[in-house]
Amino acid sequence: MLTTADDSPITWQLRQVMAAAGMFQTTDLIEPLREQGVQLSREQIYRLVSRTPERLNVEVLAALCRILGCTPNDLIEVAPAASRGNRRAAGEPRSAGPAIGALRPIPAKLHRPID
Repeated sequence: MLTTADDSPITWQLRQVMAAAGMFQTTDLIEPLREQGVQLSREQIYRLVSRTPERLNVEVLAALCRILGCTPNDLIEVAPAASRGNRRAAGEPRSAGPAIGALRPIPAKLHRPID
């Protein structure tokens, strides 16, 4: 679901949201998660708080939102997609290819099997 590369389009905000809720240690999540029916080890919770997860279970995300009184948008910040269009000079047409009106379907050629 989520990627962890340095150029990741996602910023994981769990630590900041926890701090805003008055939770400053990763162990502060152990009991509230258990009460929500989510069983994670101390190490798993530490990794969840300290790094952007590669994958995230929807039940864990929902439990975190209920515990912290937030929405998924508060926990996951998605960077806007960078425009990757080709640069062109002013006044230059967008494409050197045929215009849409010049495109015509190619008729299919059917071949019957030889008996």
